[in-house]
This record gives sequence, structure tokens and C-alpha cells, in this order.
Amino acid sequence: MIGLNPYLYFKSNSWIQNIMEKIIYSVPFYKSSILLLVCLASTYGYAQNTNSTTSTNTAPIYIPSPQFEGDFNVLEYIPKLLDATPTVLPEESDEPIVPSTQQTENATWMDQKQKGVRNWADRTATRMNNWFGESDPNDPASATLRILLDNRWNEHDGYDIKPRIRGKIKLPALENRLSLVFGDDSLDNEITNNIAITNENPSGNPDKSVDGKRIRDDNSSIALRWSQLSKKLPFDVDADLGIRSGDDIYARLKAEKDWQLSHDFTFHAEQIYRYGIDSENYLRTNLELTHARPNQAFLSNQLNLTYADEQDDDLTWDNRTYRQHQFFKGNRFNYGIYTGGFYNNDDLRLNSWGPFVSWRQPLGREWFYIQGDLNYFNDHREDKSHYLSTLVRLEALF
Repeated sequence: MIGLNPYLYFKSNSWIQNIMEKIIYSVPFYKSSILLLVCLASTYGYAQNTNSTTSTNTAPIYIPSPQFEGDFNVLEYIPKLLDATPTVLPEESDEPIVPSTQQTENATWMDQKQKGVRNWADRTATRMNNWFGESDPNDPASATLRILLDNRWNEHDGYDIKPRIRGKIKLPALENRLSLVFGDDSLDNEITNNIAITNENPSGNPDKSVDGKRIRDDNSSIALRWSQLSKKLPFDVDADLGIRSGDDIYARLKAEKDWQLSHDFTFHAEQIYRYGIDSENYLRTNLELTHARPNQAFLSNQLNLTYADEQDDDLTWDNRTYRQHQFFKGNRFNYGIYTGGFYNNDDLRLNSWGPFVSWRQPLGREWFYIQGDLNYFNDHREDKSHYLSTLVRLEALF
């Protein structure tokens, strides 16, 4: 399956052995393994007997379910549970609350500046595209740009600000597959539709609210990206070749795929591999299981697993299970439970967990967004009990 790699598969086996050894440490492991296999074999044999149409001397024990008929199916049970859950929140809506960009592009000085940057980016894309061939009026070159300002505060680390930028220039003259990407490349490692304000880049100077050197290094990535490398592959693949953090020449592959499951479920998987001359190996798996119906709030679970030569742990993981509402166009209201931990030196740990709430909406303009996250997490490794942390993101789209 896309999203799972052999490295993580063999790692998971070592986790199971490690956990089993801790549970049954008083018994030699080979004996406990034999006992476990016997139990599994007995369970499988019992399942085969209960499904068999042939008669036996001893009738299998059957415990009827008061709620379900037939076999239990978790994908069928979750929608029923959601339907039975009462809510006092407003209905879902896609009605806009701000005017469109075309209506406001000349209204104020700020709108005119946004229009000027947007047009400048498109003109730059057109000039670059002309280097490789004539522009097609029906498929012109274009550029997109995100400028973000992340603000974070908690009682332990204080307050810090991190400006971030990410841009993409589409060059259709090169078979509509090549583009130029620049800025903070870690934003592309986040799962599609990531709901949380996160930043996997190294922390800056703890004595500075704004670490200029760290900000420059994080936003200095530039690369050529080949999209849709082959239509014969069963998943979408992008390949990047570029430089990041000033002098780290790297190559990167990203594969992703979506599956439509029964009972209104979808499954999304992404696998990322990057190798840099300085940063060396980086692997990240993003998985998302979502239950969604038209015009209804949906339930989702986002999980990511990360291995990197630069990080201290063998493997880190983050998981968010949440409910999402949309009360107007561009709005997103999430609430759920976060869990995160690490695997290091044959030790699997749940390091942090707690509830979170997130709200995102356009602010005054269709191209300007604000998002606020409120978290109540702990940090076992740093010996921090549960504490409040707030994050606010201002985002301008061009």
C-alpha cells in the first residue's frame, strides 16, 4: 500500500517484540511466542468452525448483539454513531461572507498592493515560460504565492514569530509538467488539508522572539518539480531537484493516492522521500481516513510518521482525530484529540497527548485568512504536565 514502506514495516515488528517482552518479561520470549502462536491458531480454527456449514458435535458459543445484525463492521458502526450524536452547532454552509477578489482588488491601498504582487508573479511566470517555448493563450503560465506569519505562545517557551513563504510557478511550455517551487519546503511535507499550525523545521534561538538566521534558512529552498512522472503508475508522483537551507542540494520524491471506501469513507496516503547532501535521509508517511457526507460535518484521522537522519529519535509520530465543521465559505472549525510520541532505541513512547480546538476563516478579504489553534498538551520527555498553548496564523494568498 502506498504510504507504508519496508523500513517502517520491519520497525513495527521490533515494536511488537519489544512490547511483548515487557508484558511477559518473567517468561522466556521463545515460550511466550509459542503460546501466542497457539492462541492465534486456536482463534483461527474456531473462526473456521463457526463459518463452516458442516455440523459438529459441539455447537459454537454465540453471543447475540443487541445493536447490530450480522457481522460487526466498524466502517458501518461509525456513521450510525455520528447520526445518533446530538449537536447544537449551526448547519453546514458554503455561503461567502466576504466579497470576491475581483470586487475588491481596487478598493483600498492594501487591495491594490495584493493585485500588484499577483500580476507581477504572473508576468514573471510568463517570462520564464517563454524561455522554453511560445505561450498558449488557452493555457498561460501562472504563479501562486503564500505568505504566512505564525505566532506562538506558551508559558514555557514564551512568544515567538516565524514568517514563512511558499510559491510555485507553473511552466506549461514544458509539457505542463515542470514548475519552479521556492520558499519553506517543509510546508509541502504536511499532509494535504493539514488542519493544525505545525512547523517541523528546527527551533530557533530560544532567547529571540524573531530568529532572523533561522527564518532565512527555512525559507531559502528552491527546486524544479516534475509532476505526473508517469501516467502508467497507479499513484501520482512528483520529483524535486533543488537546494535548501542555503547549501543542502537535495532530491525528493512524493507519491500519493486516494481510495474511495464503503459507507462514505475515503482514505488518503502520501509517501515522501528526500535525500540531501547535508541532511541525508528523510522519510515521511502521511495517512488520512475520513468519513464525509455532502453538506454535513465530517470525522477524520490524520497520522504522520517521520524518520530523519537529522532527528534524535529513530521515528516520531503525530496523530489527530477530529471533527470538522464549515459554517461559511472558507471556514473551518475543528476539535479533537492529539497524540504524539517517538520510537528510539527499541523504546516506543507516547510522549504527548491532549485536546485541541482550531478555527480558520477569511478576514475581510477572500485572499486573507486568520487561523487560531488552542492546544492543551503535555510533554513527558521535557517533564511538562498539561499546559495551554496558542498559535495564530495570518496568511495572504496571491
